[in-house]
Order: sequence, then structure tokens, then C-alpha cells
Amino acid sequence: MATTLSNAFITLFEAEVHQNYQATATLRNVARMRSGVTGSTAKFPILAKGTASVRTPSTDVVPISGQFSTATATLTDYIASEYSDIFNQAKVNFDERQELAKLVGNAIGRREDQIIIDALIAGSAGTTVANTVVTSGSASASDLNVGKIIAAKKALDTNSVPPQDRHMIIHASSLASLLADERAVSSDFIQLQALARGEIQQFAGFNIHMIGDRDEGGLPKDGSNDRTCLAFHKDAIGCAVGIAPKVEVNYIPEKTSFLVSAMYSAGAVVIDTAGLVDITCRES
Repeated sequence: MATTLSNAFITLFEAEVHQNYQATATLRNVARMRSGVTGSTAKFPILAKGTASVRTPSTDVVPISGQFSTATATLTDYIASEYSDIFNQAKVNFDERQELAKLVGNAIGRREDQIIIDALIAGSAGTTVANTVVTSGSASASDLNVGKIIAAKKALDTNSVPPQDRHMIIHASSLASLLADERAVSSDFIQLQALARGEIQQFAGFNIHMIGDRDEGGLPKDGSNDRTCLAFHKDAIGCAVGIAPKVEVNYIPEKTSFLVSAMYSAGAVVIDTAGLVDITCRES
């Protein structure tokens, strides 16, 4: 009986964790993903800029001399585990299993998000939009507004960053502030029903991703209530996955429980700081 129950438990649990993980990894599509990495590091190649030169007849061509370099992502191992007591399952009652699937699946999904956020924060050496960007005639510190988004767009445009695949990660407080900016929600300025929906998915060429407070860290905030939001191009950040989310279920006789463990190994790194802009937002 124990073996039969274990096999059923594992099969159903793995399927549910995979579905829940896909639903909770909010930032999975904002970075260059590399799967099946072997070893503890992954290198993303970088080719420097090149400039065309004037061609003079009967002379040797001048090589562009593009230089290759690499950005290295270091993989870290993560695990999310919980016990499922066999008596709580009412023998073949899988309600607890379904709740555990959500628990460990969400934990792994949030962890992948945090790996990307931490890499963007650590790799930031580019442009910063200050919290005093002028909006509505005031130069005082403020949360996110249209002026700051335009400033971030200008910085990426100046660096010749492609307009496609631009993303912005903002906090729930920043979204609330943006929804209060008439230029972001009024039909006089934009063809979106953002205020009615309570969300802004795209603005000024950015795909907007909102996250709230998270135990994993989320978007950092300092002692002055200044939170860093992030604007970047997808190819500016690389995420390498050594072990895709997988589940291991073992029966522990001493605890008359199944030990459910979701495992994941990944790392991320900023590839090109020219494609990254920090936006400082003063929360009230």
C-alpha cells in the first residue's frame, strides 16, 4: 500500500508543481535564458562595438577589431521542502498534496524572480533616474511618474538600445503612484483603460512587471524610503539554469510523512550595463 500511494503521490505532485511554478515565475521571460547548464558557472559572450571605416582604393582594409569578452553567471542551488503527514492525507486524500504543490511551486518561482532582480541590482553601473525628476512643476522627491519613465526611455534610446523587448520592474507602491499620474491613465494622453483595470501592462515601450513585498527581498528600499525600480532590455541580463525545477518525494517512516522537496539551480548576471537604468522612487 505504501509503495502504491508513494507512486501516485509523486506522479500527481510533480505535474501540479510544474503548473504552479510556470504560473508564479513572473520574470522568467524578461532575461536571456540558458537551460541545461553543466557546472557551477555559465558564460555569456559579449562582442564589443565596431565602426565602419572609409575605404580607399588599392589599400588594405581596416579590420573592425571587435573584441570578445564574457559575463559570468554563478549558479546557486535552492530547495523548498515540506512534510506531508500520511494521516492528514486521509489515506488517499490529495488535498494536502495540492496545497503543498502551490507552496513549494510558488517558493521556487519567487526565487527565480529574485535571482534576476539581485543580478540587475548588483550589475547596475549605468544610468540612474533620480527621485527628483520634475513632474507637474515640482522637483521634490517623488514615487514613480510618467516623467521618470520618459527619462528611463531617453537613457536607453541614447545608448541605442533596441526598442523591442524593453522591460520595467516596479513595486506595488510605484504602480499606485503611476496610476495617480493623469498622463498615465487619461484618455487625453493615452489609449488605455489603466485606471479601470487597476494595472498598467505597457507604457512608453516598456513591458511593466509589478511585484509586491517579498520575503526573498523584492526590490530594495533604503532608509530614506527610496526604492530602486528597474528599466532594462531583455538582452542586458542573462539567466543560466543548471537544474530546472524538479520534485523529489520520499517517505520518512520515523515521521510517517512524505518529505516533499522542490529543487532548482540557477544564476544570473548583467551582460551589458548600457541596457540597464535604475529608477529611484521615494515612497510616501
